[in-house]
Amino acid sequence: MKIGIFGGTFNPPHLGHITAAREAFALLGLDRLLLIPAGLPPHKELPAGSPTAAQRLEMTRLAAEATELGDRVEVLDLELRREGRSYTSDTLAALKAQYPEDELWLLMGTDMFLSLQTWHEPERVLSLVNIAAFGRRAADTESSFAVQREYLCRTWPQASIRTLSIPGVVEVSSTELREKLKAGQGSDLLAPAVYGYILREGLYHTGADLKHLPLEQLRPVALSYLKHKRILHVLGTEQEAARLAERYGADVEKARVAALLHDCTKKLSMEEQLALCAKYGIRLDELEQKALKLLHSKTGAAIARDVFGVDDEIYSAIWYHTTGHADMTKLEKIIYLADYIEPSRDFPGVDELRNVCYEDLDKGLLKGLEMTIEEMTAMGNPVHHATVEARDALKG
Repeated sequence: MKIGIFGGTFNPPHLGHITAAREAFALLGLDRLLLIPAGLPPHKELPAGSPTAAQRLEMTRLAAEATELGDRVEVLDLELRREGRSYTSDTLAALKAQYPEDELWLLMGTDMFLSLQTWHEPERVLSLVNIAAFGRRAADTESSFAVQREYLCRTWPQASIRTLSIPGVVEVSSTELREKLKAGQGSDLLAPAVYGYILREGLYHTGADLKHLPLEQLRPVALSYLKHKRILHVLGTEQEAARLAERYGADVEKARVAALLHDCTKKLSMEEQLALCAKYGIRLDELEQKALKLLHSKTGAAIARDVFGVDDEIYSAIWYHTTGHADMTKLEKIIYLADYIEPSRDFPGVDELRNVCYEDLDKGLLKGLEMTIEEMTAMGNPVHHATVEARDALKG
């Protein structure tokens, strides 16, 4: 197996890192990619006020998901757990012991490659892994690497070095990016979820007021709560909710906000969901205490109110988007159905359901509820009483 190793302070991880990682993965024919945030880097001090190790780790995880490599990319806290300076040679020795039969490739940008001979134990580094160096700027061409590659191979004959030309390189300096973020700029140089996490945590002096976010800032913040595979669904739900709100004369902005936040706790485990229920005093019935899928609507509503200050109408729309209930408000109906029929949904009968929803909101809701009850019953799963009550209320 060919494994790529990409380390750095990732302060923050930006599109330059993401593009390089994704392209190097393809060019080298890697099977796995390991992203490793540095603890205390030996070559430079972290700037004052830098994010905590846990925050850099979470940003790196969000960036890893943005590479779209799925489970082939993994983020390790190996260096963050180590006390003292983070020496690459120690990290590589640990990884070589873990993967003794695999082919390891250490990925690095121009600056690191051109200074490799000054690292701690460079001969050890070159004996443990192959080196793959890539340009971080358009000006970084083969001629920039040739002299250094020849010098390293002459000094350490065991060295195996490959230099890569990264197509579509994103030129960005982390130092400049931090200054841009402080000035309210730089979002275009980050994966949306990473930018959202920075706003959510108030990193790099961004200072966003989470309770009064404009939609263009709420959107990436909402995405920072999600697993990458759910981002398309949430953005689709926002799009569908806005269309339904326009069709039926509801508040379009409220529909967008509710849609963006409706799945904000979806990725949490049962233990984490129950902890939030305890924190916010959410009472659960017998079925909810055992059914993980039913909890995120309630905890999501609680987070939406507590963190983002949503009003009661939006809170209620998020709370009931999974089960529905009797005598739903217009916004509740819209969010329930937008979640059900957004563009990425693909199941038997979805096109017919979409058509009915735009002919008559209540008929669409009734059809959606009946389809849910039929599916759950066919699978042998219990149906929540609120869903049955919502159907019965519509049928009179």
